[in-house]
Amino acid sequence: MKPVTIYSTQTCPFCRQAKQLLQSRGIPFQEVDVTDDDQARERLVEKADGRRTVPQIFIGEVGIGGYTDLAQLDREGKLREMLA
Repeated sequence: MKPVTIYSTQTCPFCRQAKQLLQSRGIPFQEVDVTDDDQARERLVEKADGRRTVPQIFIGEVGIGGYTDLAQLDREGKLREMLA
């Protein structure tokens, strides 16, 4: 299974929803909290092609976007395919 990384902040409701969705599907993930961490936020912006919003979710090295993108992939049955 490809690794999943979520860049998040402590106060982001969409971050919580994304983590809940992954947990409910039994998908492990690494969380990178960029709250008050300028260096981590810079790495996020570089990795996410300039996007600064959270969550930013990556499967392997592929950025899939935020929570709504993750939920759509799950609804369409494509999330498991991307993880394989």
